[in-house]
Amino acid sequence: MAGSPTARRRRLSIELKKLRETSTLTCAQVGNALDWSGSKVNRMETGNGRVQPSDIDALCRFYRTTDELRDFLKSLARAAKTRGWWQVYGSGVPEWFHVYIGLEQEAVTFRQYQCELIPGLMQTPAYIRELHRAGAHLSTEDRERALRVRIERQRMLTRADSPDAWFVLSEGALRNIVGDRSLMGDQLEHLLAAAELPNVTLQVLPFDSGTYPATGAFTVLGFPDQEDPDLVYRDGITDAVYLEGEPHVREYTRAFENLRAAALSTQRSTRLITSVLKEYTR
Repeated sequence: MAGSPTARRRRLSIELKKLRETSTLTCAQVGNALDWSGSKVNRMETGNGRVQPSDIDALCRFYRTTDELRDFLKSLARAAKTRGWWQVYGSGVPEWFHVYIGLEQEAVTFRQYQCELIPGLMQTPAYIRELHRAGAHLSTEDRERALRVRIERQRMLTRADSPDAWFVLSEGALRNIVGDRSLMGDQLEHLLAAAELPNVTLQVLPFDSGTYPATGAFTVLGFPDQEDPDLVYRDGITDAVYLEGEPHVREYTRAFENLRAAALSTQRSTRLITSVLKEYTR
């Protein structure tokens, strides 16, 4: 069973929807049978409503599930109510980003393409502060909270059960000066060190790589349980998009494979990063 409350809530939603679809019923039909609204059933299946253990009891009686499945679903519902570590940082973490952090913590495979910035899991504190400073909507206190959250997230790359992480970043991310040249020099040194981690693969897509999928930055997360399907994450300034359907995941996975094929090898990527680093430090 997935560990973070976000992942458990997602798994519960998947299981409840599966039960209804197996019974070939609509949300409205289930709601009518239980004297609920169809929208309540829909909220349970999309993770947008709190599911009480009593709700699980009612649904499992209606669907005639086994006691084992009922107990499993109730344990998911209880676990989904717990708070993730990131929630203690309050307004330092946008509400729309809470879901992503919870899912990121559970991923066993991590595939990310960045076209403008160094990947967040590889950024130095100074680089992070400069990005947050440019985001004038954040107060000084929230910038520091956001910094602590990102540093905490970075621990996933070095923990004992770290995910298999593969990053492809555009050469532009290396040459886009955030702060000043000294800051970028420190950042690229940190990037090279992160690339040495045994679970990390880092490739650079050079300017002269030719035509490749014009996708914008995205992340594909994979999970340990087959019942938890992979998903694609894309974010913006004020919101995020989660794509879970198999066609979406398939196309983004294909796009990542094409980007990976067009990028430099890990060795040549290291040489390019080192070359750019020398430009910043000379």
